[in-house]
Amino acid sequence: MSPPASTPPTDLQAVIGLEVHLHLNTRTKIFSAASTDYFGHEPNTFTDPLTLGLPGTLPTLNARAVDLAIMFGLALGCDVSGFTQFHRKNYFYPDAPKNFQLSQYDRPIARNGSVTVGGERVGITRAHLEDDAGKLMHPTYAPYSLLDLNRAGMPLIEMVTEPEIRSPEQARAFLTLIRATAQSLGVSEANPEEGQMRCDVNVSVHVPGTPLGTKVEIKNLNSFRSVQRALEYEIARQTRVVQAGGRVSQDTMGWDEGGQKTFVMRTKEGEADYRYFPEPDLPPLNITPEWIERVRSQMPELPIQKRERYLAAGLREVDADTVSVDVPVSRFLDAALGAQAGLDIQKVANWLLTDVAGWLAGRELRLADSRLTPAHLAALVGLVEAGTISGKMAKELLPEVMEGADPPGLVRQRGLSVVTDTAAIEAAVEAAMQANPAAVEQVRGGNLKAANALFGPVMKAMNGQAGPDVVRRVLNEKLGL
Repeated sequence: MSPPASTPPTDLQAVIGLEVHLHLNTRTKIFSAASTDYFGHEPNTFTDPLTLGLPGTLPTLNARAVDLAIMFGLALGCDVSGFTQFHRKNYFYPDAPKNFQLSQYDRPIARNGSVTVGGERVGITRAHLEDDAGKLMHPTYAPYSLLDLNRAGMPLIEMVTEPEIRSPEQARAFLTLIRATAQSLGVSEANPEEGQMRCDVNVSVHVPGTPLGTKVEIKNLNSFRSVQRALEYEIARQTRVVQAGGRVSQDTMGWDEGGQKTFVMRTKEGEADYRYFPEPDLPPLNITPEWIERVRSQMPELPIQKRERYLAAGLREVDADTVSVDVPVSRFLDAALGAQAGLDIQKVANWLLTDVAGWLAGRELRLADSRLTPAHLAALVGLVEAGTISGKMAKELLPEVMEGADPPGLVRQRGLSVVTDTAAIEAAVEAAMQANPAAVEQVRGGNLKAANALFGPVMKAMNGQAGPDVVRRVLNEKLGL
């Protein structure tokens, strides 16, 4: 009698690890004097003999890159002390003219750290320095590829997480935090659109409590949204394979942005394929306690520290979470609060996250692309807070303020100010009551919401310049409330 067929697993769990590559903010490449300011320039114009792999060239380590790597490691809670060393990672590909990459094999500059994402700990296995490769471009339908070596030799940090991320959403949140950390420290601009932050993902599925499944690596992910969608697709694909009784193969996959699916690029290489050996032309480094403390003393505020500061100042938790990982917005908020004392942080944040953000989104602009200044936003919010203009007036002025106009100047030029003359407001209230006696009777009969039918006409009669609180008070008095 044959044994019963095994039941396909239904409770599969995803296990995700990330490899994040960050271009460092240095003036020159990591091992040569070639400039790093290549973005937007003609291909192959930011190279030098070392970048091109010419015979007789020797590397010189960029000291600034080492300091930035130490700082980034400290921010991730890593151990950065002691001995670190570069190795040659040998491979033969057109984007690596030297036929090897200078990386750190078993002696990374940072190791054994962790960060907290959504209340969950994510371990950091290592963060190490290396030089970037060039860029291969494949014109559609062309029988050839193009090579640009401007990027080759750029200083990179590669950060590797433990396989402790459990969902595509958590992976995206993790990347958002890492980008904010790098930008806050000035370690990297971390702009995925310019190739300054790239991510490869490793993902497998398994039944909880059993050994991990076979992992698949996905490359060519150029945005956080692509990371999330690629993981969603690959988790679903692997789940179908396992539930059908198949086996997942250990492949390197690409991500087809247009088709929104993964595809096999090549069979995964092992470490032995790279034939690592210590780089003979670069001495090992010893990261001393004094070196670490010098770098630590230069560290700016981290996103988690910024979040706590915002909460203590009275910002709602959801807004503190949003602003603390958006470096341009957090810097703008801090500058606006510093431009005018006494402003309510929540009210300034409301303007930034709703009205300003909406204006920018409608034009597909970033905050830096507008002419809005922190001082002008502070002035606009301050005018509302002081009762000089109403919120409605401020919203009407916002488009011009976004274009660089001075809010107090606009108010003076147009004679805008909140009317607090109760005689004029009383006359408008009485006129509204005479025009809508039914609403008056409803209010006096106990339907207090009917007063809104009177409030709108009063504000309209006052051209929106009456103080809403004053209008409410006068209206209530006239209605006997």
